[in-house]
Amino acid sequence: MIELPVMKTVGIIPARYASTRFPGKPLVLINDKPMIQHVYEQACKSRLLSKVVVATDHEAIFAAVRSFGGEVVLTSPHHQSGTDRCFEAFQKLSGDYGSVINIQGDEPFIDPEQIDSLASLLQSAKANIATLARRIDNLDDLLNPNIVKVVMDSHSKALYFSRYPIPFQRNTDKDHWLAQTAYYKHLGIYGYDVATLAIISRYGQTMLETAESLEQLRWLENGHAIHVALTEKEGHSIDTPDDLKKLMNKS
Repeated sequence: MIELPVMKTVGIIPARYASTRFPGKPLVLINDKPMIQHVYEQACKSRLLSKVVVATDHEAIFAAVRSFGGEVVLTSPHHQSGTDRCFEAFQKLSGDYGSVINIQGDEPFIDPEQIDSLASLLQSAKANIATLARRIDNLDDLLNPNIVKVVMDSHSKALYFSRYPIPFQRNTDKDHWLAQTAYYKHLGIYGYDVATLAIISRYGQTMLETAESLEQLRWLENGHAIHVALTEKEGHSIDTPDDLKKLMNKS
């Protein structure tokens, strides 16, 4: 029996300087290292990534990554999403890669096993687009519009993502929703096979994407399936200075 070669996977970390709620956050120091360095070093611990690259639109981030020995490419400042930035960076890479993992640049303590979970799904050809979710266990998270929720079909494919609690339980008080139904928090890490990434990067913004400010809805609206793998590990993204304070208090 002839064994087919394992598809190589590259991890790309989009890191833009401009941010409405936290400008320059990839460069903020956490334990004397810039945030982007923490993300890069965690991604490099993945067993299934062949390469890790930062994709940035800013010279200061570019210089910071170079200073700690990381690989980085400079991209356009005009991308609408991290996925679009990933695709430009991918096009500038040399190497025969079959899939890409889009790793959020604001999760300094991302677990390498979560990266491997998505890479495994893509390498086994079970998914063209993959992402992660974790079961919500408290009402504050469920009602927080900054925490994105996802509902799935019986084949673990996303039906919809929303900032609103979904499903809405019409005949049950909100205090009892978690006892009645399983709710899932979407973790903002994505994997794509290269052919699919090239396709979705050509789409313009869509109505649902604009309404919820969630780029993954663009793909659903254009008919692409998104496979959702479950994880028990929490994701800690840093969107604001307050998020950073809370995370440092926990560590």
